[in-house]
Amino acid sequence: MFPWISDTIAGMGYAGIVLLMFLENVFPPIPSELVMPAAGFTAARGELNFAGVVLAGTLGSLLGALPWYYAGRFLGDARLKRLASRHGRWLAVSSSEIETALRWFGHHGGKTVFAGRLIPTVRTLISVPAGVARMKLPAFLLCSAAGTLLWTGLLARAGFLLGDQYENIGSYLGPVSTVVVVLIVLAYVYRVVTFKRPA
Repeated sequence: MFPWISDTIAGMGYAGIVLLMFLENVFPPIPSELVMPAAGFTAARGELNFAGVVLAGTLGSLLGALPWYYAGRFLGDARLKRLASRHGRWLAVSSSEIETALRWFGHHGGKTVFAGRLIPTVRTLISVPAGVARMKLPAFLLCSAAGTLLWTGLLARAGFLLGDQYENIGSYLGPVSTVVVVLIVLAYVYRVVTFKRPA
């Protein structure tokens, strides 16, 4: 995947970074852990401006978050609760738990969105409950931008400093991302197996 990412950035510049980070949010298997270090390395070679690289990565990530946010808004809490009542085991959540989660999200939504942007896989999924809870779009974008700017900035800076060794970031962060995904899958399986429909 490295050659394709590097070629896209080399050929399209900032637009390529926006595109790759958009796809990373819509289609998580394209990892920002590889995209942004490659962009930072390109900036280190003087082909792109570092600030422009970070802003392009942030913009692409925000654009990619919007489809999931609006999907959550379209679904809505009432429809989600009905789905939980019918298919709670496979959703691994009950309607009462959804109500509790949405109430909690209403109080801590901004912090949750900000923190979620720093966690693999969650970075994409956090947009859905934000939409379901009807978090105001400006607040959602602001919190998302803050978390995303920090994440993309750190990764791009690492690629900038490492130079030709930027691929090492993928070798370090790749396993971390895999562990997080595996833990999420295991937690889901555990919930499905132990799920009890409310009386």
